[in-house]
Amino acid sequence: MENLDVMVLRQLRDWRLDGRRAMLATVVRTWGSSPRPVGSIMALAEDGAVVGSVSGGCIEDDLVARHSRLGQAEMPSGAPVLVKYGVTADEAHRFGLPCGGTLELLLEFDPDAARLAELVAELEAGRLMQRTVRLADGAVTLAPAHAPAELVIDGTALVNTFGPEYRMLLIGAGQLAEYVATMARFCGFAVTVCDPREEYRGTWQDQQVPRVAISTEMPDDAVRAFRPDARTCVVALTHDPKLDDLALLEALDTPAFYVGAIGSRRNAQARRERMIEHFEQTEASLARLRGPIGIYIGSKTPSEIAVSVMAEILAVKNGVRLPREMEVAMAKAQQGVAAS
Repeated sequence: MENLDVMVLRQLRDWRLDGRRAMLATVVRTWGSSPRPVGSIMALAEDGAVVGSVSGGCIEDDLVARHSRLGQAEMPSGAPVLVKYGVTADEAHRFGLPCGGTLELLLEFDPDAARLAELVAELEAGRLMQRTVRLADGAVTLAPAHAPAELVIDGTALVNTFGPEYRMLLIGAGQLAEYVATMARFCGFAVTVCDPREEYRGTWQDQQVPRVAISTEMPDDAVRAFRPDARTCVVALTHDPKLDDLALLEALDTPAFYVGAIGSRRNAQARRERMIEHFEQTEASLARLRGPIGIYIGSKTPSEIAVSVMAEILAVKNGVRLPREMEVAMAKAQQGVAAS
């Protein structure tokens, strides 16, 4: 898998460059429960081919029935169209929406191929882009974006911000890395595995996990070359301080949203003590370092540990406060009360 938005836009670009008629559907508003969030997109070709999703499937079926296999004169052109699904409880049930859920979609017919190609090229280059659609005629403008933003629509335009793929740098090419990389790919991350040890890279030479980049650099050099940003996570999996420690310290000096290392509580504490004693770190400078990583689910096998690790990474990415963090926050609050 890859970033779903990029995949949808790339396929839509290809359809339009081939001269095929196509439609782009965007979720612009939701009321009540909704299976897909605002900003979700789906592309539909004139022959009924679909990529992406705006609901659990039933709305897609209706869109295919209404807008595919249409002749040149029958498919609208120019101004986009706003449509609602699930306005009443009966309609919500008919389209498979949760009880009371309503979706509003913006349908763009035959988006400009050149603009789509430009947008995809910018996203593939790792840039965050803002796409503005003028509602009066469907004209599209593109501009660089400085930060992720929620979709905005008013009486004149829709503004949607598209970001490049989230990225993951794994330090260590062992069996656990294979499972984590596989799950990360299915969650839309671009994955790079770094390991200078040839004996550990052997199984990766056959590309057991498709579309995973392999780095043979020393991990701290790999982190610098990777240039982590706010859509990047760095995860150390080797259990070897010579490989993990310097890479983690490099990652902590970047905006990476997640930096962590595998290991027991005792090993995690020993790592912190080493970094404080030998690398002039402090508890404050190590506050973002996660370890032991993973949500506790009683996992023992590499595959189950990978589930635990990936769940924590996704929780942090999505801004969910984890039980461990809640315990720390409560402890600090209790200390403040005791001191007052």
